[in-house]
Amino acid sequence: MALPQLSAVAELFKPITWFPPMWAFACGVVASGESLAAHWLAILFGVLLAGPLVCATSQAVNDWFDRHVDAINEPQRPIPSGRIPGQWGWYIALGWTLLSLLVATVLGVWGFGAAVLGLVLAWAYSAPPLRLKRNGWWGNAACGVSYEGLAWTTGAAVMAGGALPSGRSLLMAALYSWGAHGIMTLNDFKAIDGDRRMGIGSLPVRLGVRSAARTACWMMAVPQVVVMLLLIGWGAPIHALCIGVLLFFQVWLMDHFTDAPVARALTYSGFGVPLFVAGMMVCAFAVRSFTEAAP
Repeated sequence: MALPQLSAVAELFKPITWFPPMWAFACGVVASGESLAAHWLAILFGVLLAGPLVCATSQAVNDWFDRHVDAINEPQRPIPSGRIPGQWGWYIALGWTLLSLLVATVLGVWGFGAAVLGLVLAWAYSAPPLRLKRNGWWGNAACGVSYEGLAWTTGAAVMAGGALPSGRSLLMAALYSWGAHGIMTLNDFKAIDGDRRMGIGSLPVRLGVRSAARTACWMMAVPQVVVMLLLIGWGAPIHALCIGVLLFFQVWLMDHFTDAPVARALTYSGFGVPLFVAGMMVCAFAVRSFTEAAP
């Protein structure tokens, strides 16, 4: 049996997609209020688990079960192009799942439980019979929870030695998961033709291009407004102002994006999403300040 090219395996894992869950884990770490130096080993394993393991697994699983769609939309990808031949895509997805679970045992009950949930969501998103991605509402929700909320909560819990994170931290994790639903929609504009032909009900397929673009923008903007209002109510107006400035530039970019969603989705992802995740870290520092100020 022919072996896959190492460069093709690296491409299959899509390292660029590792950043969001790694960043969200770091936000949870910051929000916990715990000493970073005292927990450096847990942080290292957590970042490794969030990105190069669980997230990479989700990419491999998705590419395996999407190989027929990718043959239409992006035939140059590792599996449809034959650079990962035969059943190797399946073997890699399964092997990386098991490796992720093994590493997760180092992070205790919370870390292991989060890894299990993240992997379940990854397989449920792509694999039959659930294949949540067939419905853009459910599929994007699964990704948003896994990439942002679950990673944030895990970071906070691991730092606290397995204790339940604060209510404020959990609420912020939930709000940014909501916002991430819109970010996931941005990825669907490049695959409309193949999704429609293969019965994948992404939001651009279900709602139409412009309606899906507007929906994605609202999904990203509204939770940030809620975050700002909560921070003001909790006595952190400076942090709220910083998020407001970041949101202002996002809204400006959103206006351009919605004029031509298919052509500008990638551009918005490149410039708007970093502003969104920068606000996440500002929020994490705000939550940390509340924790440090608590008696």
